[in-house]
Amino acid sequence: MASKPLNKANLTALGAEVLADLLLEAVKGDAARQRRVRMALAADEGPETVSADIRKRFAAIRRAKGFLNRPSQKKLAQELTEAIQLIETRIAPTAPGLAFDLLWTQLHLAEGIHERTDDSWGTIGDTMRAAMQAIGEIAPHLTLTSDTLAEQILEATLADGYGAFDRAIEVLAPALGPEGLAALKDKATAAFEAPIAASDLAHYDYGRPSERESRARQYRSSTLERILQDVADQQGDVDGWMAKYTPEQLAYHTIAPDAATRLLDAGRAEEALALIRTALAAQKPDQRSDWHDPRELDDAHFACLSALGRKAELREALWARFEARLCPDALRHHLKLLPDFEDIDAEDTARAIVLAYPSMTKALWFCHTTQDLQLARQLIDARYAELNGNVYEILTPLAEELAPNHPLQAALLWRALIDFALTQQRKGRYGHAARHLQSCAEADTRISDYRPHLSHAAYLQALEDTHAHLAASKRRN
Repeated sequence: MASKPLNKANLTALGAEVLADLLLEAVKGDAARQRRVRMALAADEGPETVSADIRKRFAAIRRAKGFLNRPSQKKLAQELTEAIQLIETRIAPTAPGLAFDLLWTQLHLAEGIHERTDDSWGTIGDTMRAAMQAIGEIAPHLTLTSDTLAEQILEATLADGYGAFDRAIEVLAPALGPEGLAALKDKATAAFEAPIAASDLAHYDYGRPSERESRARQYRSSTLERILQDVADQQGDVDGWMAKYTPEQLAYHTIAPDAATRLLDAGRAEEALALIRTALAAQKPDQRSDWHDPRELDDAHFACLSALGRKAELREALWARFEARLCPDALRHHLKLLPDFEDIDAEDTARAIVLAYPSMTKALWFCHTTQDLQLARQLIDARYAELNGNVYEILTPLAEELAPNHPLQAALLWRALIDFALTQQRKGRYGHAARHLQSCAEADTRISDYRPHLSHAAYLQALEDTHAHLAASKRRN
């Protein structure tokens, strides 16, 4: 007799008493699951009761000292995520101030948690970012005085060593308002001259006392500068935001796009364009290589030209990016800006560029991205010998796309994948190679002419001749 599937409808049909017994049995000996059940029970008793349970758990996490291995870290992150959801759904709607206080407390747990675990996977960081995002949803409903909130942000950010409060000013700007932002600016400016406290030195308990103080002051100054920059950003003060950087730094490809965007938003397109052109000119040859694509810099350049109505220059810049990187978005944008009928000739020229592009892998990626399968067929026919069977992330989906109407070219891609796996003895890919070989057999029934390539039967024989040692080894094992 077939058993019923384990789903909500079938479980509900069991009735409350049976489910309660099953739940008690399931959570027996599992403290984490018991806490989840207790919080769910408390959720119907009002925000204060839920809040008390959450605070109790936060206090336990704060006191804990043991190292968290990967499974324990994931379990804690899941628990904190569920706490955020509980705060958002059960507390925030009726008590936003209380919800904010709980989420703020959770963010303060970040340092202690990070100090006893390796967050290489970003699990804890993601959870803290979720808490800050939840604060952003609550921010418009907070009734804290702007001065109090500014003080809390300043204190938390200065003490933050793991980035938990990095977005505090951004998400709390609606609650701060103009007065709060001004108050935060004043407090941060005054803090530059404040004496270094013992708590500031606690993070630098090595080296001579004078060196410790120097490091602490340097950290405080850089943090205060970032606070002032974030405040300026929220106030729409572009010059205040840019003041943190030297002219040379503003030309960095990592900074120039953000600066240009802010200048554009402030209606200063000419300044934005000048800044971007300086940044583009500062790019070294190796910074324009295939592995390093300063896309944000190019996009900011396009935005500047568009804002200034320089269509001819914009078309040239878009085409230059396409030629250099086979960027589909740049080509599409370029074609849209062309007069009627000129786009047809441009498309033909673009295809010729793709066919002759130095990197066949990049050319195939373009065909896959734009779904130009006719172009992919031409490319494979012309440059089959250049196929790189290691780029399975491009060849595998492209082969599947080609198979219905271009089975020969699909088979050639599968063969490249098979040959690479066998020649390089990538044992982890042998299963995939077997499936690709089956796909080649299926494509063979629809291929009437292999032209200069081996037929499927001949290819199988070649595989057997070339890799007979693999088959022999498999038989021995």
